[in-house]
Amino acid sequence: MDNRSLNTGGFTLPGEAGYETLTLELAKKWGADVIRDSDGTQLSPEIIESDYDIYSTLCLVRADNEWAKANRSKLQQCCVMSRPVTAASDTVSVDLLDGYFKEQLVINADDDPKEWWQVFDRTTGEEVSASDWSFDAASGTVTIAKAVKWHRYTVNFFCYRIWEEISMYNHVTNDWGDKEHLMPIDPIYPEARDQIRSYLKRWLEEHPHTKVVRLTSMFYNFWWFWGDPEKQKFIVNDWGSYEFSVSTGAIRQFEKEKGYRPKSEDFVNAGLYNNSYKVPSKLYRDWMDFVNAFVVEFGKECIDMIHEAGKLAFVFYNDHWIGIEPYNERFKDFGFDGIIDGIFNGFEARKVAECPAVSVREIRMHPYLFPTGVNGEPSFLPGGKPTDECKRYWTDIRRALLRKGVDRVGFGGYLHLVENHPDFVDYIESMGHEFRALRNLHLEGASQEAPVKVALLTAWGNTRAWACCGHFNRGNYYNEVMEALSGMSVETVFISFDDILENGGVDTSIDVVINAGLVDDSWSGGDYWTDPRIVEAISEFVANGGGLIGVGEPTAQRHSSQYFQLSHVLGVDRELGRTRAFNRFEFEPNADHFILQDNQDGLELGKKVDGIYLFDTQTEVLAAANGTPALSVRSFEKGRCVYLAGYRYDAANVRLLLRAILWSASKEQLMEHWQCSNYFTECAYYEKAGKLVVINNSNEPQETVVLSPKGEFSVSLAANESKILEVS
Repeated sequence: MDNRSLNTGGFTLPGEAGYETLTLELAKKWGADVIRDSDGTQLSPEIIESDYDIYSTLCLVRADNEWAKANRSKLQQCCVMSRPVTAASDTVSVDLLDGYFKEQLVINADDDPKEWWQVFDRTTGEEVSASDWSFDAASGTVTIAKAVKWHRYTVNFFCYRIWEEISMYNHVTNDWGDKEHLMPIDPIYPEARDQIRSYLKRWLEEHPHTKVVRLTSMFYNFWWFWGDPEKQKFIVNDWGSYEFSVSTGAIRQFEKEKGYRPKSEDFVNAGLYNNSYKVPSKLYRDWMDFVNAFVVEFGKECIDMIHEAGKLAFVFYNDHWIGIEPYNERFKDFGFDGIIDGIFNGFEARKVAECPAVSVREIRMHPYLFPTGVNGEPSFLPGGKPTDECKRYWTDIRRALLRKGVDRVGFGGYLHLVENHPDFVDYIESMGHEFRALRNLHLEGASQEAPVKVALLTAWGNTRAWACCGHFNRGNYYNEVMEALSGMSVETVFISFDDILENGGVDTSIDVVINAGLVDDSWSGGDYWTDPRIVEAISEFVANGGGLIGVGEPTAQRHSSQYFQLSHVLGVDRELGRTRAFNRFEFEPNADHFILQDNQDGLELGKKVDGIYLFDTQTEVLAAANGTPALSVRSFEKGRCVYLAGYRYDAANVRLLLRAILWSASKEQLMEHWQCSNYFTECAYYEKAGKLVVINNSNEPQETVVLSPKGEFSVSLAANESKILEVS
């Protein structure tokens, strides 16, 4: 098969037994070279023995439910905090699972509660002595004696997870009725590892036609507590947190390896847990390192078995990906052949495209072929518009693929759902052609980037490159900025505060640092801003000619007399109430600035931080909202700074951010370096191929002019269209 063909290849189709004719017809129409199974579907012999490569999905920790049911003490666990209960007398009783989905969790009474659990007076923050509380296993309650009236009490306790969460989600979403609930076993226990080895060996022998084992993913799912009732009433859903790797067995092993023993409160953190928005502590980083080392070691053993069977091993960068950490140094040790992720948007596409140490990078498109979409849209139910959904996602993904390519696209789910949507079937055919055209250009050489290097500064750094805490969440300033950057023609890197401390400053190859988030969150930086070395390093970076862009509450911490710890650099600060007695500098917005030259229709940044005021008279306000600065600029020594009180990803604001980057880098002339005059359009130039790609990101026809070192190119584009032009 010609891998440069626009009609075939690079496409994974979900097959379905009982719909063999449909499967093979769509494989031909969509140009598939691979057919896969999915949760809830199987492939028939007619499909397996057809002229297509076969991907088979395998989740090792939920593969053998009979063994799991017979070895419940080897199930995966988690450490949970009860709902707070207010004492009305000197005795208070806490129903541990109140509010939790009882088909997901069962209290672990096998390990001594007095050894593992903790009870807290959350009003004082003090732990209650173990002698002052008792546990009744029959009722699932803890009774606290010597309570203080009107104080709030909680219990940290361990649970077995008796319904694996992804299977649970698919079960509930698709109304699988009486289908057996699958339980996750924990390979931290030697007996569970032996079972996984045995099962995998047998499975490989029973799947001779499988070319690629699609691991979903390895062992530990992301953190996903459900409430009661279960119908998608999530208590929390954080795709980056390690809460579901926590068990009594893992803690014992951690203590042997690291030399100290975490307590339940180290994971619970008064109910905040270790969610991705929280700046990670040293203990939590140690825990991540411990889990990563274990997952890589045992994961490599499983992958070696797959390779010995003559098959390839792909991993799904989703579901049970915790501990895999594709952007960490150990990832190469797995020996994966490929990586796949289910994505909706641009930064997720970049997360896959830039993943190291694999030869195949694949994106699974949405809507997933389920009746109800992952985002709750009706999708393939009556009233659903799957074509519009897919087109919306592809528009954002495509702009990211202009910059960094992937090898494959595909879908998952129930293929028969597309039968009543002929427009969707036709659209996927055209989308496949468009994808292959971009893929082929990347095979010849990368697209040209403007000579500007932008660093996103967070507490996570490259560990969470092109990632946050899940899919694109509106209103998260960091998420919105990252999505804009995903399709921008600049080099983007991810750095942490620890990188700055370890390197003695900001890397001199960086032109612009962006810090976006809210006070105390990991994206803004939290307590890192109380470290004078960080303030000194970034001040020095800007003073020497670097650029700094702050969004929302950048550099924020309740420390000293400043709230923005770099207000002397950014030129603005935020009023919290304690300094209202002071007069503020007056200003008149100046809309005649390089950054605003494409925003004649006004500035709409979404939800903005209020109470912003000028630090001094050297700061220039370009736009205001409710009498306070919404967009401001300031020079600091040889460098330049931009502040945005909010940010929302859309076409106009992508252009605004690009201009802010170029201005803060003192490289305004690059607006004529392969850029479009119309901000609804974007372009990429592939020098080795001599091709220029121009895309329309809107639902309306657009006219644009591409400005470049090779001259100007006028282009007309239909709604959502892309064009490839020859440029010598």
